[in-house]
Amino acid sequence: MLKTMLKATVFASTLALASGAFHSAAFAEVVYNRGSAAEPETVDPHKTSTVYEAHVLRDLFEGLVMQDAKADLIPGAAESWTISDDGKTYTFKLRKDAVWSDGSPVTADDFVYAFHRLEDPATGAEYASMLYPVVKAEDVNKGKAKPEEMGIKAVDPLTLEVKLNAPTPYFLEMLTHQAAYPVNKASIEKLGAEWVKPGKLVSNGAYTLAEWVPNDHIKMVKNPKFHDAANVKIDVVNFIPTEDRSSAMKRFEAGEMDSYDDLPTEQLPDLKAKFGDQIRVAPYLGTYYYAIKTDKKPWDNVELRNAVSEAIDRDFLAEKVWNNSMFPGYSMVPPGIKGYTPAMATFAEKSQIDREDEAKKVLEKLGYGPSNPLKMEIRYNTSENHKNTAVAIQEQLKPLGIEVTLLNTDTKTHYGFLEQKGNYDVARAAWIADYQDPETFLGITRKDSGNNYSSYNSPKFEEAMNKAAAAGGNPEERMKLLSEAERVLIDEVGQIPLLYYSFHNIVSPKLHGFEDNVMDVHPSRFISKDQ
Repeated sequence: MLKTMLKATVFASTLALASGAFHSAAFAEVVYNRGSAAEPETVDPHKTSTVYEAHVLRDLFEGLVMQDAKADLIPGAAESWTISDDGKTYTFKLRKDAVWSDGSPVTADDFVYAFHRLEDPATGAEYASMLYPVVKAEDVNKGKAKPEEMGIKAVDPLTLEVKLNAPTPYFLEMLTHQAAYPVNKASIEKLGAEWVKPGKLVSNGAYTLAEWVPNDHIKMVKNPKFHDAANVKIDVVNFIPTEDRSSAMKRFEAGEMDSYDDLPTEQLPDLKAKFGDQIRVAPYLGTYYYAIKTDKKPWDNVELRNAVSEAIDRDFLAEKVWNNSMFPGYSMVPPGIKGYTPAMATFAEKSQIDREDEAKKVLEKLGYGPSNPLKMEIRYNTSENHKNTAVAIQEQLKPLGIEVTLLNTDTKTHYGFLEQKGNYDVARAAWIADYQDPETFLGITRKDSGNNYSSYNSPKFEEAMNKAAAAGGNPEERMKLLSEAERVLIDEVGQIPLLYYSFHNIVSPKLHGFEDNVMDVHPSRFISKDQ
C-alpha cells in the first residue's frame, strides 16, 4: 500500500513538473543579447551623437517617421502626412492609439515641445542644426528668436504642422533620426535630469528602459502599450557594450551575444572561415576620417594639412589594416547616393610615390624634416582597428619628418573631449549617414555644427551650402551645388577623409529579421529569435 502510494505520488509529481516545464517553455521570455562596440553616453535623444546611442534610442522611442528592417521609411507616431505643392509645409496626422509608456497619449504638442527643446541653446544639442531647415529654428538655437516663433505648431492634438524655409528633399528621412524623437514634457519637468534613469524614463517606442549597469549592460523590456506590441517578438533586449572586439568574438562564440556590430578586422579571414555567413560585411554609407584642428597652429596652414593628408597611404589602410573590409576614401561624402558625384581630393589619381614626394616638398618648404620634425598627436577611441590604423599612419609619416604620438581613450571620453572642442592636433572620427543625402556628411563641418570637431570655418563653404539649401526645389541643381561645397571643403582640408565604411556585423543564425542595408539600421522590434 505504501509502495503503491509512493509510486502514485512520484507519478503525480512528475506530471506536475512536466506540466510546469511545458508552461514555462511556452511562456519563456525571448531575450536578445545585442553586443555593441561602445556604451552610449546618454539616452536623452537631444544630447546624443553616436550610432551606439542611435541603436538604443531607436528601440526606446518612435519619431513621426521611422525605418523598417530594410531601412525603408514607414509611418511612426504619425500614421500619415501630406506635403504642400511648394514643398515647404508638412502636415502630419498622429496615430490615435499612440501612447507613452505611462499610458498618456502622444500628441502633437509633444513634438512641438521636443523640437523647441532641441533648438533651445540651454539644451546644448549637438544635432540642433539638423532642424535648421525649419522656419526660425536656427534663430531660436542662436538666441535670436523665441521657440514659439519656430515653424511648428499643433493644429489639434493629433495634427502637427511643420513649415520649412525651402523645399528639403531629405526632410522625411531626417525625421527618423533620434534628434527628432518626442520627449515627455511632464516627466522632464517633474524629474529634471533624473528623467532618463531606468524605471523612470517615459518613452513611446517598442521598449522601455529597465536597467543600466555601466560597462555591463542596458536592459530594455517590451512595452505592452506600444501600438504595434502584438508584432514585437523579442521580450528583452540587452545591449552589451564591449569595446574589445576580440573579446566580443569570444563572447559571441560562447553564446553570450546573439550579434555584435563590429569585428577585429585583422582576424577577418579566420573569422570568415570559422563563422561563415554569420559574418556580414558589405558597403554602407559612412566615412572614416581624421578631424584636424584647423584653428590651431600649425594646423591652421592649409598647405600643411594637405601635405599630411596626401602622404597617408589609404590603399594600405584598406587592404592591410582593414583586410579589404573598408575602401580608400578621398571625399567626405561616400559613393552611393543617387544623383550625387563626390568631390575627390586632387591627388586621388596620383601614385602613392608621387603623393609622398609632393608632401615632402611642402613640408621642407615649411621647415619640417627629419632634423626638425613636425610633432603631431593622433587621438583615437578604444578599438584594435583604430589603433592599427593610427599605428600604420604613424609609420607612413615618419620618413617625411612627422613625429606622431598616439593617445587612446574609451569612446565615451574620446567623443566627449571632441564635443567640448578640446585642444588636440588630429583625432579619429567617423560619420554614418543620418539620412541618404550628401547634406548629412557636409553639414557636420558647418561652423555652427556641434559635430564640427575640427573647428573648420570657411565663408566660401558656408556660402556654397546656403546656395544648395536655397535650391531645394531643383534636385539636380541642389546636388551640383552640394558637390561644389564639398570641393571647397576638400581643397581646404577641413577634414581628412581616409576610408569609406562597410558594416562589420556578426549575427547568430537564431536571429531573423536582421536585414543587411546601406544604413546598417536594425530595429529590435522587427527581429525575432529561435528559442
